[in-house]
Amino acid sequence: MAVCHFFVVLAILNAVFCNEYSDNETVIMYVNKVGPYFNPHETYHYYQLPVCRPKKIEHKSLTLGEVLDGDRMALSMYSINYKSDVAIKELCRVTFQEDDLQLLRDAIEDLYYFEFVLDEIPIRGFIGHLEEGGFLPHTHKVFLWAHLSFNIEYNGKHIIYANVSTKEKEPVNLDDVTAPLEVAFTYSVKWHSTDLKFEQRGQRMRDNRFFPKTLEIHWLSIINSMVLVFLLIGFVVIILRKKVRTILAEA
Repeated sequence: MAVCHFFVVLAILNAVFCNEYSDNETVIMYVNKVGPYFNPHETYHYYQLPVCRPKKIEHKSLTLGEVLDGDRMALSMYSINYKSDVAIKELCRVTFQEDDLQLLRDAIEDLYYFEFVLDEIPIRGFIGHLEEGGFLPHTHKVFLWAHLSFNIEYNGKHIIYANVSTKEKEPVNLDDVTAPLEVAFTYSVKWHSTDLKFEQRGQRMRDNRFFPKTLEIHWLSIINSMVLVFLLIGFVVIILRKKVRTILAEA
């Protein structure tokens, strides 16, 4: 019985996440975490970087699974409305001091990625990129992606998939610049209709994995272990209930 209840709860949670939107309804975008691409276990809050942030940071209540995954979700400053395209729009302007510039350079050289969340869909991209060339002399340039282009797929009232591109505008060169440096952060939003049903969006996300497959397999093994633990707890509860009933019946 306890095992059945466990799977019923999972089914209910999946149903809760099936959000429906009306045209032009606000769609909340959360910023989440940043960290080195080849070590996704090392994560930090997105707002620890010198980026656009609201005056008051509002955090999202997290589930146990999100906590175990190192999530740190908070409301973003992006204004997104269902099925409403956004041309290039300024998010904010940030004036970088030398410490800020060095923090960004270090993050980009360590291949830091960022993760946002839209309707329970993780959206990942890189903070910037490196450009290396030549051997003698060796050239090394660090660029910051100051523009993010969001592409969102929908079917009817449901969001099916979302990703981000950084190629729409030229990046900001962080080499040979002096502080203070003012940078305008911008974004755009493009909505695309799709025939995929809501039930297929899990497969859509799996087909477009961001991390190397070996890292995803590692996380899958952790999840499998957690499920096994829950099942064992369920069996123990059933055995204990039967034992207690037997003792009470004999008393």
